[in-house]
Amino acid sequence: MVRTTAGTVRGSREDGLSVFKGIPFAQAPYGEHWLAAPAPARPWDGVREATAFGPRPAQVSIAPGVPEWSAAEGLECLTVNVWTPDEGGSGLPVMVWIYGGAYQAGSADMPEYDGSLLAAEGVVVVTFNYRVGLQGFGHVDGAPANRGFLDQVAALRWVQDNIAGFGGDPGRVTVFGESAGAGSVAALMSMPMARGLFGRAIAQSVPGTFFSAAYARKVSRDLLEGRSAHDCSPEELLAAARRFVARSKGVALPFSPVVDGEVLPETPWEAFADGAGSDIELVVGYNRDEFRMFAAMAPPATEHDLAEVLKEFALPDADVVYRTAHPDAGAVELYNVVLSDWLFRMPSALLADAHTGATYAYELTWAPTELGACHALDVPLTFGTVNGALAGWIIRGAPEAEAVSRQFRAAWTRFAKTGDPGWPAYEPVAASTHVFDVEPSDVRDPEAASRALWSKRGFPVIDE
Repeated sequence: MVRTTAGTVRGSREDGLSVFKGIPFAQAPYGEHWLAAPAPARPWDGVREATAFGPRPAQVSIAPGVPEWSAAEGLECLTVNVWTPDEGGSGLPVMVWIYGGAYQAGSADMPEYDGSLLAAEGVVVVTFNYRVGLQGFGHVDGAPANRGFLDQVAALRWVQDNIAGFGGDPGRVTVFGESAGAGSVAALMSMPMARGLFGRAIAQSVPGTFFSAAYARKVSRDLLEGRSAHDCSPEELLAAARRFVARSKGVALPFSPVVDGEVLPETPWEAFADGAGSDIELVVGYNRDEFRMFAAMAPPATEHDLAEVLKEFALPDADVVYRTAHPDAGAVELYNVVLSDWLFRMPSALLADAHTGATYAYELTWAPTELGACHALDVPLTFGTVNGALAGWIIRGAPEAEAVSRQFRAAWTRFAKTGDPGWPAYEPVAASTHVFDVEPSDVRDPEAASRALWSKRGFPVIDE
């Protein structure tokens, strides 16, 4: 049992660890709290059982096999989960995970996010839920912006106030996340209200999409079709989101962080260039074949598709640069490279360039299937959940999986403990990068052509 600021919780013992699940860090974000900043959790009397995950936040299903959300699951979704090897107050490093899901889906109860193996390395692991979709990131008149980020800040404050009781050191907190979770990590490093809540960060596949307030407001109004979000039930908002995506033929990106000037004053690249986050040690990287996972769910690209995306991104001499850097690649592969660069690889690379504090860069190149080193491959490798459902699709029992996973777990927990993941620090001229593969290595600027090309464009706020 552990006493928290809201009351006492009782967890369970699992494989030599103490595990606590479903601890509220804020009130249920429904009713009067539906589109509001998170309110502190209500205190409780007696002992609260903390042996089951809290319910998912309201969301649409964007992945095969993930069921549609229903209010019947429960509404008290703003909860944290803790895995600790020693709740007796030994002052262990703390690792706080932020899940991905395109800012419109995700939850901490996914089996892929089981913190057992990481915690067994001598750290306290925390996962938590935050609001997604329109409830978390829709820009709605009369409501604070970036409510999903406000939830994340509230969870990190809970860690500061409570983690010592679970054996963690609030002065040694590392946030880590993948995809939208990595975008959240980058944003938190840029946000004044998150200052002092963590000292280290790991950003795995940072997305480059950040909306202006005007554009985000327009997208939300289009999605709502003239109705007020304040008057809609969760189910009505999710139905509107599904219709919006259907009208856009499934390629819509309705939600991203909003550069609103208050919660998020600038994009992370701009903020880092201005010195934000320089006191935070950072590991940032990407997977070599990010887009292949998405390509597997769509018709093969053509030369016309390739020409259209290069035109849309307005990259000078891009066709020549890409064909020179990848002379044996056809239209399909070049399309995958360009979309991998736009979605995750180059936002991550340019974040490393912009960060003025201690920085370590990596690239995952291990390719267990024809999907290659695709998006999300690093998730089961990070947690060691290499036999789960996600791994069954993108790893498929590859015998090297456990060895590559040990590389990730050793590097991440070493970084959380010491600030050094075990390879040379990054600096933009040499762009020294650690490569995760069956045989790991340290190389110079593995995606030099793309980095030079995209550094001219950057990732400005999306405003149209």
